[in-house]
Amino acid sequence: MGLEDEIEELREEIAETPYNKSTEAHIGRLKSKLAQKKEKLENQSSSGGGQGYAVEKTGDATVALVGFPSVGKSTLINALTNADSETGEYEFTTLNVNPGMLKYRGANIQILDVPGLIEGAAGGRGGGKEVLSVVRTADLVVFVLSVFEIDQYERLRHELYENKVRLDTEPPNISVRKTHKDGIQVTMRDTVSLDEATVKDVLRTHGFVNADVTIPHDLTIDELIDGVMDNREYLPSIVAVNKADLIEEDYLPTVNEDLRSHDIDPEEAIFISAVEEKGLDVLRERIFEALGLIRIYMDKPGRGVDYEEPLVLREGDTVGDACAKLGGSFDERFKFARVSGPSAKHDEQQVGQGHELADEDVLRIVARK
Repeated sequence: MGLEDEIEELREEIAETPYNKSTEAHIGRLKSKLAQKKEKLENQSSSGGGQGYAVEKTGDATVALVGFPSVGKSTLINALTNADSETGEYEFTTLNVNPGMLKYRGANIQILDVPGLIEGAAGGRGGGKEVLSVVRTADLVVFVLSVFEIDQYERLRHELYENKVRLDTEPPNISVRKTHKDGIQVTMRDTVSLDEATVKDVLRTHGFVNADVTIPHDLTIDELIDGVMDNREYLPSIVAVNKADLIEEDYLPTVNEDLRSHDIDPEEAIFISAVEEKGLDVLRERIFEALGLIRIYMDKPGRGVDYEEPLVLREGDTVGDACAKLGGSFDERFKFARVSGPSAKHDEQQVGQGHELADEDVLRIVARK
């Protein structure tokens, strides 16, 4: 029996086993075995060569446009950036990853137009594994849906999930530390619904014999496995509904209902027309916000404040992060910094490298000569 057959057999057994407290540990073992066999199959496939889609990451952040063939991704990236992606009214126009650069609010945001996904991409159909490997390196996923095919959303999310991409969620906050004796010791909050036996079985299936495991919050078996394997990518996502120019007014309620049926708030979805370049200003703004980018205006000695080319960082970044991005020897020569703006208590506040910056702060770094 080959790996594909073993994987399918495990999937069938999981689907046929009713989930309850008495079967929880058994399902945990099955899902752990399934995850390991899928990992093994992926490693075998990747070692076999084939066309790759490696793209060098440039700019301040990277966004992947994800959608089925012929939803208008190529037209969209041409409208958003300086790219020149071939377009056509037939499937699989884009055969290679095509990058473009979106310049917005002082940030350089790399947009990747990846080949259209098809069902079974995570299993290798249509070069899907190579495409999905590019998506994993992005900082944000933008789902591009046709207004007439909203159902594609769930299929796309499934393909990404199968390729270890977890969307719009945080990594499970669990700790697994190998020890030399005493077996597997589990410490859990009262709010954790998984049985201790289930946790231990999952750990044993993944090769742990002695370990201290701490689980501070409730989680599912799948989330536990994700935390143990520790090789998932956690990315934010937004939804762009393309071809909005083709919607008749009486069809709009149907579109909104389709969106709600997939847990997409119609108010949160961005309706666009890539062909007519409508709705793109809203999309640019939402991309910037979803990436959590902030602009820092540098006060340069003898030249004043540079408002034209800000230093672009992420929400939560500090003065130390700014020094690191500026490069050079700022880390070694740093004395202190002065900050004016939203993060400062007052203008020209003197701060250290640990000070957290905010959007549109003005920063002056004072360094030793």
